[in-house]
Amino acid sequence: MRILLVVYDNGGYTNTFPLGFGYISSVLLQEGVDVSVYSQDLHHYPDEHLTEYLNNNSFDIVAISVIAGYYQYKKLIGLSRAINRSRNRPENFILGGHGPSPEPEYFLKVTEADIVVMGEGEVTIKELIHALTKKTPLKDVLGIAYRVGNQIVRTGERPLIADLDSIPWPAYHLFPMEFYRLIREPRISRTEFAMPVLSARGCTFKCTFCYRMDKGLRNRSNQSIIEEIQYLQLNYRISYIGFYDELLVSSIERVTSFCEDLIKANLNISWNCNGRLNYALPEVLKLMKRAGCVYINYGIEAMDDTVLKNMKKGLRVDQIFKGIEATLAEGISPGFNIIFGNIGDNQHTLDKAVEFLLKYDDGSELRTIRPVTPYPGSPLYYHAIKKGLLKDCEDFYINKHTNSDLVAVNFTEMTDQEMHSSLFYANSRLIENYFRNQSSRTIDNARKLYLESDTSFRGFRTI
Repeated sequence: MRILLVVYDNGGYTNTFPLGFGYISSVLLQEGVDVSVYSQDLHHYPDEHLTEYLNNNSFDIVAISVIAGYYQYKKLIGLSRAINRSRNRPENFILGGHGPSPEPEYFLKVTEADIVVMGEGEVTIKELIHALTKKTPLKDVLGIAYRVGNQIVRTGERPLIADLDSIPWPAYHLFPMEFYRLIREPRISRTEFAMPVLSARGCTFKCTFCYRMDKGLRNRSNQSIIEEIQYLQLNYRISYIGFYDELLVSSIERVTSFCEDLIKANLNISWNCNGRLNYALPEVLKLMKRAGCVYINYGIEAMDDTVLKNMKKGLRVDQIFKGIEATLAEGISPGFNIIFGNIGDNQHTLDKAVEFLLKYDDGSELRTIRPVTPYPGSPLYYHAIKKGLLKDCEDFYINKHTNSDLVAVNFTEMTDQEMHSSLFYANSRLIENYFRNQSSRTIDNARKLYLESDTSFRGFRTI
């Protein structure tokens, strides 16, 4: 069995290691499958190149995994056409990822793919490979949707993997690691190499805009995470880790235990993670800083208690202020994620968000505010359909979600034009503040260079 995993081009000079395919690859290798990786992201191949590649190489399966998003959707459509045009098209074209999982019937229709793996895929792909190899009925494989003529069959839900330590680490050796380790993370130095790692899957909260399908939270053991980091250090000289799971700081007990073990392991790494301001206590942050944390990405979402309650955020404005001030006091940079246009939002709630961002901006990154997007699979998506604001998945991708910074579905009493105008002025203030600070720092560097003969100066660099 030969399988080709297609990693799409995200349009940047550097890209993040595809963790999903990394895990799937390791499972496939254990099953004796011949795995090849098509790195469109590394080479910036046009989609037509994939057609030619398939014409000249024989595979039993070709697979693409995408998250939900207008850009990813367009890339998937283009790559699907390239696959289907091939005169040597593999017998099975498989889709996976958060994008197709909530609405597999629609994605099978528009891509002409054969199978969608819904949700967590490590166990499903093993059973699917066995079924395809032995020609047994696909209806017995949980967690998939597949085409039978003009009909789409969806099998039963796949139980989540209870023991994450049972999953082998990503098959790093199959991927261009010298390319992926160049990814730039917050507060990373120019000479550090970075890599994403998952410490857990799932989340304990239920925000209405989140399209995560996994229920509950499952943590890896601290020892397993530390051993994987040590492997990355030894084999790829990784010195910075981005913990990409939904919520590393899922409880005070969890993050305390993890940081204590990191300190004992003496890894000498820098790292960032996603956190909750409910748990941003001085003693916790102090421990995180000792363990190497330099940046915590916070999902703030709104600076209004009513809006936060409407989105089931499980957070209050007073907790946001206290948590951010405590984070900055420990010398850790906070990430400020704020969205606008949720149920209850208006010009006043937007103004409060802008003033908050301006007050606590530490200059580590450009802060902007995006409109909320009801991605398929999220409670907000089904609410939009129920209220007649959205028809279905096709309406979302074809008519509504044309850009992540434009309004897809309007949940406010403002018009779309009023929302865009408000976002323009709000983000103009934030952009001007960022570049004003950048200009001031650059001029200060020039002053130190010319008036104080600062020999550490390395040039007026933008990167």
